[in-house]
Amino acid sequence: MTALTTLETAPPPSTAPAHRDPNVLRWLTAYTASLVGDTAYFLALGWSAQRALSPTQVGLVMAAGGIPRALLMLGGGVLADRFDPRRVILGSDALRCLLILSVAAAVALTTPALWLLVAVALVFGAVDALFVPAVGALPPRITRPDQLARVSGLRSLATRVGQIAGPPLGGVAMALGGPAAAFAVSGALFALSLPLLLSVRIRPLDTPAGAGGAPAARPARADLLDGLRYLRRHPLIGPLVLAAAVTELGLNGTLNVGMVLLNAERGWGASGYGWIVGGFGAGATAVAALLAVVGRLPRAGLTLCGALLLGSTGAAGLGLVPSLWAAVAIAVLTGLAAGTVGSLTHTLIQTATDPAYLGRVTSVVMLSMLGLSPLAYPLVGAAIGAWGAGPVFVACGAFGCLGLVLALASPAVRRAELPRAAEPA
Repeated sequence: MTALTTLETAPPPSTAPAHRDPNVLRWLTAYTASLVGDTAYFLALGWSAQRALSPTQVGLVMAAGGIPRALLMLGGGVLADRFDPRRVILGSDALRCLLILSVAAAVALTTPALWLLVAVALVFGAVDALFVPAVGALPPRITRPDQLARVSGLRSLATRVGQIAGPPLGGVAMALGGPAAAFAVSGALFALSLPLLLSVRIRPLDTPAGAGGAPAARPARADLLDGLRYLRRHPLIGPLVLAAAVTELGLNGTLNVGMVLLNAERGWGASGYGWIVGGFGAGATAVAALLAVVGRLPRAGLTLCGALLLGSTGAAGLGLVPSLWAAVAIAVLTGLAAGTVGSLTHTLIQTATDPAYLGRVTSVVMLSMLGLSPLAYPLVGAAIGAWGAGPVFVACGAFGCLGLVLALASPAVRRAELPRAAEPA
């Protein structure tokens, strides 16, 4: 029996809660290392482009990775369901490690050309399209259903750690050794994740081949269409995905592009912008920590609807308050709401979805968030330029409330509950 076979026939998940399960913690550490490597890579890519290229070319480099990510995300979901998602994550991190270390060597030897940085961004984006759905498909294979909310909270905390630790780490490497050192640090973090991922034990699917499990003999297109039909027909997952996509489309541009322009309009300066973004992050982090500890929120569907209302009204309120500290307070509440919506949406989807479809469902969820919401960025910028921040923030908040209407219109969403923890024997 090979080591890989032993991993695939691993014993059932630990009876310990997720935040004390060594198997979950090994995966979480590997995932955190990948996230920190991600953010360090983007910093290194941006600074390398800024040093050698024109502003227009810098924008081209930074946008290039989004194209293959959007085009290939659904295909990445098929692969995550067809193969062991741990293998897909391992392959993705190994490819990113080799790519980034090769770029580090190239940047150390010569000034990076436009074609090189664009090629790196395109390849990295393509690998990301494989990595993201596999990450979404893995949690039910390493923990029990009643622990998925805790895992969702832990994932959110890991995301915050990546956002907080990656830029300073990449910046220090950049200061000491230039872009080559920053790329090398990023590659080393991807390398660190590999032995941890190899040690993670996963459960095989109970679904027989041919029953939604994406057997290798079927065409990939058939698997993709099967996954889309499954999502469309599911009474809970379809409305959840649609509500989340509409809310993201309404609010994401406001909370990203709009916040920068609002800050300039109010004259709060760079420190004011930092306080607002920090307040939003603190609220989202608090929710992630709460879920990681308590593991369950009662009346999950109604709680999700309340958070959608709070997030939409909070985003609208940010454009109306004249005081910086009032805006920071509203940003904290909006972050609490956004963290609750994100965590509950992902957890409900993971607990309700047949594990054989999780990669494809995750790919649709992430495509709707990463692919659709950026389309609103230029519209938000142009609208603020024409009418000012206040009216646009209110309009975007009202549009975000359409997600609440869609969620409330679904009986399955209103009645949704997270699994209760199993009683100790």
